[in-house]
Amino acid sequence: MQDPPRQRTAAVVINPVKTDPARLRTLVDAEASRNGWAPTRWFETAADDDGRAAAREAAESKPDVVLVAGGDGTLRVVAEELRGTGVPVALLPSGTGNLFARNLGLTRNDVDSAVRDAFTGADRPIDVGLAELTDVDGSTTTHAFLVMAGVGLDASMAADTNAWVKKRFGWVAYSDPIARSIVGNRQIPVRYDIDGAPTRTMHAHTIIVGNCGTLTAGVLLLPRAEPDDGILDAVAFRPNGWFGWTKIGSTLTLNRFFSRTGFGRLLARLLPRSRVLPTTRARRLRLAFDEPEQVQLDGDPFGRVVAVTLSTHPHGLTLRA
Repeated sequence: MQDPPRQRTAAVVINPVKTDPARLRTLVDAEASRNGWAPTRWFETAADDDGRAAAREAAESKPDVVLVAGGDGTLRVVAEELRGTGVPVALLPSGTGNLFARNLGLTRNDVDSAVRDAFTGADRPIDVGLAELTDVDGSTTTHAFLVMAGVGLDASMAADTNAWVKKRFGWVAYSDPIARSIVGNRQIPVRYDIDGAPTRTMHAHTIIVGNCGTLTAGVLLLPRAEPDDGILDAVAFRPNGWFGWTKIGSTLTLNRFFSRTGFGRLLARLLPRSRVLPTTRARRLRLAFDEPEQVQLDGDPFGRVVAVTLSTHPHGLTLRA
């Protein structure tokens, strides 16, 4: 007698602060039953943990899909634990930014559809960015990111912005660190090399390296960034006073126009690329600093580092949507 076929099983990593656990459990259990899956396993993130313990336990349960109910930070930790395993990840977006969901055009306001897609959707391989961070004492740790890594103003915004204000007022909360940084016009000296080429130097206000290209409010920062091409896109902000920031603002506005309309895309092919925010593409980018600098990954601060090496795990994560 043949053994009955194994029932597929889903695991849910949930941030209960940003999601309604009771409603989500009702939706997931109903969809699992409808599709003939075994009872779902649930793993809640804890206040004293960044979600790593829940993500690791979910991975060790050998699920057929992992549903992530949380923001970009929760998803980043799950990606770090599941990359290379082939286990599909389905995102049930919640939280403040949801930049990854925005970049990939995933459902953000329809939990019912997102849950249904987790059980019946198609799988797509995407890249996982890797950041090797070197502390002042020389110790090195490696972390994943899916959207962007940043140094300078970008990282200071993540580290210095009040979480309560951010939750209630969104990106208005960043006005204070932005204003202080612009007025001070602090630029950091950076030594960098791209794909092993000779080291070069520059001064920059902030450096952003992306696996995706769009910021909050639909601002397109890295027009050529694709989350599945095995390449990172980078840009350095090097404004010269208030007028320089004005030119950066106009460039970002035009980026969106060039990417969202047929006429804009035609102009983008005909016109020379912007010299205000020139982008660089690399499979491996190393940055080193004279003094420790703040670094952020997908909006989460990771402290101060003296060097960071950024690369990708091509198609390291399977996304179900």
